[in-house]
Amino acid sequence: ETPIAAPNDFRTSQLLAEHAANNLSRVLPADDSPAGRFRGRVGWLATALPELELPTLDDDWIRNHLAELCVGSRSLDELRNAAWLELFQGAVGYERLRDIDRLAPVSITLPKGRQVPLQYELGKPPILAARIQEFFGLQETPRIADGRVTVLLHLLGPNFRPQQVTSDLASFWKNTYPQVRKELRRRYPKHAWPEKPE
Repeated sequence: ETPIAAPNDFRTSQLLAEHAANNLSRVLPADDSPAGRFRGRVGWLATALPELELPTLDDDWIRNHLAELCVGSRSLDELRNAAWLELFQGAVGYERLRDIDRLAPVSITLPKGRQVPLQYELGKPPILAARIQEFFGLQETPRIADGRVTVLLHLLGPNFRPQQVTSDLASFWKNTYPQVRKELRRRYPKHAWPEKPE
């Protein structure tokens, strides 16, 4: 890609911002990058708890703030590697970053100590996907956003395929696990499948 040539930095950043506004998919950080994950969490939280009055960080918001990010960049490739995370964090306000982490955490720690990342998607409950055995000892479904939102659990078998999707872990242990346990014991006899997963 050829960098945009311009007589001064201001004009260069202006031209780049105009070009980038029409090519957002080429400049946005990847969804699984730190900036992409932060954007997803804030966007989800802005929708789930509108009273927080968080910026949505949606495409329109980005188009309105591209000029700030374009300073010092001369191509779309350079812009893709710009300080997106800092831009998003600045928009939220550094004093609110702890609130974001508390209300829409990056991960949840399961009973065996592993931190499992949450997957956020606008308008849907966040997903926590882990092997069934990692949920042993957990009786209730985790909740986030000060207890207002129940996490959707993807309970995976040893092959990392979903065996059950639930937002009610207590009901799963009581009603569904006994049948799932029989099937998993047959298919995966080397794994532990206790009657009472505590």
